[in-house]
Amino acid sequence: MYIVPEKEIAGLMTREAAFDAVEKVFASMASGDAYNFPVVREAIGHEDALYGFKGGFDRAGLTLGLKAGGYWPNNLEKRGLINHQSTVFLFDPDTGKAKAMVGGNLLTALRTAAASSVSIKHLARKDAKVIGMIGAGHQAKFQLRAALEQREFEKVIGWNLHPDMLPNLQEVADEAGLPFEAVELDGMREADVIISITSSFDAILNAGQVSPGTHIACMGTDTKGKQEVDPQLLVAADVFTDEVAQSITIGEAQHAVAQGLIQEADVAQIGAVINGTNPGRTSDDQITLFDGTGVGLQDLAVAASVVDLAVAQGIAIEVDF
Repeated sequence: MYIVPEKEIAGLMTREAAFDAVEKVFASMASGDAYNFPVVREAIGHEDALYGFKGGFDRAGLTLGLKAGGYWPNNLEKRGLINHQSTVFLFDPDTGKAKAMVGGNLLTALRTAAASSVSIKHLARKDAKVIGMIGAGHQAKFQLRAALEQREFEKVIGWNLHPDMLPNLQEVADEAGLPFEAVELDGMREADVIISITSSFDAILNAGQVSPGTHIACMGTDTKGKQEVDPQLLVAADVFTDEVAQSITIGEAQHAVAQGLIQEADVAQIGAVINGTNPGRTSDDQITLFDGTGVGLQDLAVAASVVDLAVAQGIAIEVDF
């Protein structure tokens, strides 16, 4: 079995590699070559933590495994650790033997950013110029860096519940040589692309704060009860997701479906757009929304890529297990 420690991930996995891995696995899911297992995600009653498992099997790539981990909201303040903690385990699909253990913290950030970036590539207007960010935490910086590679953006605008965190977005905008402006939520009407990346359990963005033609990537809702946008926004938009079953149960679509505003059939897989079996955006006035719930296959895809790189470079630690 190979071990790839967390400290080695930054030197191995790039945004480009994460993007390619996620785009391919979304396509495999839509074609029926890969599927996710039911998610287990629970509040453990200790440190306000959410802990769970996401796994799946990609028959095309012969990738089998799971990611174990979750969200410890007190980590940063109490211990100087990031709040999201996870580890990916890969298994040999032919024998069931443990194949690899991979640090999952940076991989989770990269694969989550890659997912929204894939949605921008396939669903945002080609002439998108202004990107809006809702949320300015640790993950937001990854999201923004990846998103800026998909269009010729000319401006970044941002909102956060705690404005003192907005310099995180300013930093990335500065890196890209773009102006940054802090706005109120009504200011999001200027955005051609909006990414929401928060841990909110209440709707933040309302339908009236989004202009026609906007693409929205909702990346924070991955648990029952979480919510980032007004359910009416899903009525106004064409809705796409990584996996429909998760979208309507633990993703952003859960609220609109529960209220009878949309049905399961109204939610399409982003992989179908990648494969060309769904047209995706069909007009410049169309609002598109990607519900990024986060699927286990994303984690397995990027972890498998990292293991291959680590073995090739002699970085992977091999143990008899």
